[in-house]
Amino acid sequence: QTLACSILTALLSEFSSSSKTSNIGLSMEFHGNCKRIFQEDDLRQIFMLTVEVLQEFSRRENLNAQMSSVFQRYLALANQVLSWNFLPPNYILLIHYIAMFESSQNVMLKPTESWRETLLDSRVMELFFTVHRKIREDTDMAQDSLQCLAQLASLHGPVFPDEGSQVDYLAHFIEGLLNTINGIEIEDSEAVGISSIISNLITVFPRNILTAIPNELFSSFVNCLAHLTCSFGRSAALEEVLDKDDMVYMEAYDKLLESWLTLVQDDKHFHKGFFTQHAVQVFNSYIQCHLAAPDGTRNLTANGVASREEEEISELQEDDRDQFCDQLASVGMLGRIAAEHCIPLLTSLLEDRVTRLHGQLQRHQQQLLASPASGSIDNKVLDDLYEDIHWLILVTGYLLANDTQGETPLIPPEVMEYSIKHSAEVDINTTLQILGSPGEKASSIPGYNRTDSVIRLLSAILRVSEVESRAIRANLTHLLSPQMGKDIVWFLKRWAKTYLLVDEKLYDQISLPFSTAFGADTEGSQWIVGYLLEKVISNLAVWSSEQDLANDTVQLLVTLVERRERANLVIQCENWWNLAKQFARRSPPLHYLSSSVQRTLMKALVLGGFAHMDTETKQQYWTEVLQPLQQRFLNVINQENFQQICQEEEVKQEITATLEALCGIAEATQIDNVAILFNFLMDFLNNCIGLMEVYKNTPETVNLIIEVFVEVAHKQICYLGEAKAMNLYEACLTLLQVYSKNNLGRQRIDVTAEEDQYQDLLLIMELLTNLLSKEFIDFSDTDEVFRGHEPGQATNRSVSAADVVLYGVNLVLPLMSQDLLKFPSLCNQYYKLITFICEIFPEKIPQLPEDLFKSLMYSLELGMSSMSSEVCQLCLEAVTPLAEQCAKAQETDSTLFLATRHFLKMVFDMLVLQKHNTEMTTAAGEAFYTLVCLHQ
Repeated sequence: QTLACSILTALLSEFSSSSKTSNIGLSMEFHGNCKRIFQEDDLRQIFMLTVEVLQEFSRRENLNAQMSSVFQRYLALANQVLSWNFLPPNYILLIHYIAMFESSQNVMLKPTESWRETLLDSRVMELFFTVHRKIREDTDMAQDSLQCLAQLASLHGPVFPDEGSQVDYLAHFIEGLLNTINGIEIEDSEAVGISSIISNLITVFPRNILTAIPNELFSSFVNCLAHLTCSFGRSAALEEVLDKDDMVYMEAYDKLLESWLTLVQDDKHFHKGFFTQHAVQVFNSYIQCHLAAPDGTRNLTANGVASREEEEISELQEDDRDQFCDQLASVGMLGRIAAEHCIPLLTSLLEDRVTRLHGQLQRHQQQLLASPASGSIDNKVLDDLYEDIHWLILVTGYLLANDTQGETPLIPPEVMEYSIKHSAEVDINTTLQILGSPGEKASSIPGYNRTDSVIRLLSAILRVSEVESRAIRANLTHLLSPQMGKDIVWFLKRWAKTYLLVDEKLYDQISLPFSTAFGADTEGSQWIVGYLLEKVISNLAVWSSEQDLANDTVQLLVTLVERRERANLVIQCENWWNLAKQFARRSPPLHYLSSSVQRTLMKALVLGGFAHMDTETKQQYWTEVLQPLQQRFLNVINQENFQQICQEEEVKQEITATLEALCGIAEATQIDNVAILFNFLMDFLNNCIGLMEVYKNTPETVNLIIEVFVEVAHKQICYLGEAKAMNLYEACLTLLQVYSKNNLGRQRIDVTAEEDQYQDLLLIMELLTNLLSKEFIDFSDTDEVFRGHEPGQATNRSVSAADVVLYGVNLVLPLMSQDLLKFPSLCNQYYKLITFICEIFPEKIPQLPEDLFKSLMYSLELGMSSMSSEVCQLCLEAVTPLAEQCAKAQETDSTLFLATRHFLKMVFDMLVLQKHNTEMTTAAGEAFYTLVCLHQ
């Protein structure tokens, strides 16, 4: 039997896919036909045989070791059959199609019609449930039996004659599943398998089939799903605490949460409140797992004992909000479904924690005043509170707002409806009072129960923020948690993007409390903007050494000014002007901030300058923000002894700070401010080239100068008209000439050196790529944007992008040795650049100096023969335009023509004789076709 099983397994592998078949030089079409004939008949016979063997085994009471191993092999064989990638019957063979078929890891079961009676026979399904119940103690076999069930759960396609048969099959399957799960302790090894089965049922079977099964069965299924989700969630939280390597429950929990999202987002088949109770269950259990005892079970191991004491937080660990973002988004969504329950729950939990935190900090302060030297303070209570607040803020952030990348963030409709529904019982003035007095306990305000719940939840977080601010003023900063500070500004940024100055045009109906508290032209919104700005300034002063926290803080600032309407309120605050002056003077504590934070801060200050002000105020603003930058810079570099003092720490700091600020200014570019910013930056770029000379032996400064050019090209070139683009090309060309002069003959001998040493090459290639992008992303209309900003110029194009780029390549090519191409980032950027050039200026390639031309061709050859498939694809894409160029020029004795003949042989060998990645077939096919046409 073992031998028979091995032979069948080998047969399956041989026929299963066209990439695993023996390489006998037969066409893909032939392989495809073999596979189709095999799957119609022989595959089904193998399956029937396997089922008989499994039935035989499942009847036996006790199996000895040898029989067990045979059993296991047949179970694995059944799994292989059920994971077969069926080719559709009328299938026309497209190589691409096969490749796509075979690259997908988890295959859904979609057999042909001829399998109907085999698979729809309910005994087959029951057999697999029986087998699993029998062997679930054995982890290896259980993996296979669960995988078989997961495949059966994904059955779809022509095998079902009509919807009725689908409903019967599903009902039968769910019954079998519930009988298997109910009343057993689920093993660790089963969690992922069971969640895959459920996830397949919910995603593969159409919603109308799900709702057609008997009602009681469906509600038992959903209850079971809720129960499993809660229990997997608890186990996942424990895995987190015990820091296990294999997070099986975490994976299973994520799968189940995704299944919930699929269900709850469908309002066509389920009425509105259908899942509310289940959502409450899942939400409560999530909150419970993340709160400390007595309210929650965080850090309690299975037997209720608190786990190990000090948790070491590693520097490399991702922040929870990134690591668990999918989980939090799902829980937030479920929280919105059950807003009636979840919003007040979060509010009361947060308000309670704030009160306790306030009390704790006061106690500590009294202790310190009483005996300043004692110093032994038990921080356990504080740590627990901080961890609770951390999770509550994250969940609140994900409940009240969605993650939006690139689109206008909208208030989630469930939150809006919830607020509107209760707005009749709300006293607006009390709501505003609760919002506007974060220093007082919410419950101390008369009539506090008649307030809008969503605003009260926001005010609970403002209260956390206020406790933090007061602790800082009382010199208790050492007791605070930077993580909590980070969560607060992260939440405020997320909230401000969505709710602050809510744009009523975007909604059918809007809640009155929202529009009164933070709509346009309201006192509420002006107050909040002032409050947030104060928070930002205080954080930058106190937490300048906590880089992540400072970063989140300046991101909040950018959010406040990136929309004009909000920026208009920001610039009315005196604090904003103070911040701008302080930053321009580089006075402490702002100059302690890390360079990336300073860069973002500069970006925010520039964006704020485009808010609506009268001409005089605007002039004054730029005088205070940008002029000092220019002034100080010029003062430093125009000193007579600049050459001598340029390496002094202070001077270097000044230069570095200016260059970082320039990057920040470039990052603030938008179509309506590019004219002012470009002219301002252009003055600097010419000075920067002079600095290249001075700092030629200080690589970090050189890199930063090149980076300024990279940023300007990246953010601004697409808006520049011809004359302006010329200015930039000329500046870049001069930069490259200076760089080249300083690097000539500088051998990079050290092969073992790290990638950082080649940062300058990477940046130069990035700069060239950015300049090239102008050729296909261009928003400028001649020089419209700049009308009135410059004297008229006769545009005789002296320098084109091609000149700069080819000069740059001239420079980079000799430096790119084979050793350097071993660094993936350098390698990819280099080949991207070469491909761009060949696609955009193929006519310039034959005109290159001979040695440069040779090294370019050699690079392409190298890329096709011994680099990653990504690079190989880029090279193939570069060859096509070169061949087309040859065909246009019709010079059969040119070096390019001879080179393309060599490429023809390479591409032919690659396609026919070597194994290659099927993703490259298209690019290789195009190159081959063009080359054949050229050399026919």
